[in-house]
Amino acid sequence: MIRVHKNAGDQAGENGRKRLDKGFTLIELLIVMIILGLLAALVAPKMFQKVGSSKQKAAKAQIAMLGTALDAFRLDVGRYPNAQEGLDALRKNPGNDNWDGPYLPKDVPPDPWGKQYVYRFPGEHGDYDLYSMGADGQDGGEGENADVVSWE
Repeated sequence: MIRVHKNAGDQAGENGRKRLDKGFTLIELLIVMIILGLLAALVAPKMFQKVGSSKQKAAKAQIAMLGTALDAFRLDVGRYPNAQEGLDALRKNPGNDNWDGPYLPKDVPPDPWGKQYVYRFPGEHGDYDLYSMGADGQDGGEGENADVVSWE
């Protein structure tokens, strides 16, 4: 057992001196740790379910922000960046006299899963296609693996 004592003179012993006990026993600490572990086992799965949906929401917000920057580029230059210029044209002038950027305060962020957004011009679903392939990095998927797209 772990016991913390004020000083050696305050311990109770066979000589009849007064004993002052402070602190927790090892059993008490183990019981508290078991209770905390059980609580974590109950709460953690529900919290981790929210992580996937929050990453999907973050990707949608970033795609909307990039879409606004692409629209500002188009208003100034008269067209969207071509496939060769890509999203880098939002930060660096691709050689156009009407470019009034940068259109983003920082470099183009990766998606919430650490991958680059896919930009296609001309797009199959509109003027341009901008999307993330989700957690798995492949087309399609469900849940956290689902693609997050600009055209929906």
